[in-house]
Amino acid sequence: MVYSKEEKSMWLEDWKQSGKKAWTYAKENSLIPQTFCSWVKRAGEKKSAGFVEIPKPLMRPIVQSQEMVIETEGFNIRIPLTIRAEELRTILTALGRFK
Repeated sequence: MVYSKEEKSMWLEDWKQSGKKAWTYAKENSLIPQTFCSWVKRAGEKKSAGFVEIPKPLMRPIVQSQEMVIETEGFNIRIPLTIRAEELRTILTALGRFK
């Protein structure tokens, strides 16, 4: 069977999304494995001749502070982010903010 460029492109895109080996994908989709593998090879050769997109590295947020600051009645209370819930409740209760 003869396939158009569009059909080959469709098969190749579907194969990439499948995550399967080219030979396995071809057999499962009633394609001639040798032919399909040659499509894959030709598609790879075309891509290597041009530009390759390089993804930006994943950036992690920069933690500015390892503490929270409670500003109240003219003073600041600095509390580490590792504080336990019971300790935080005690502080807030002492400030009259939590009952």
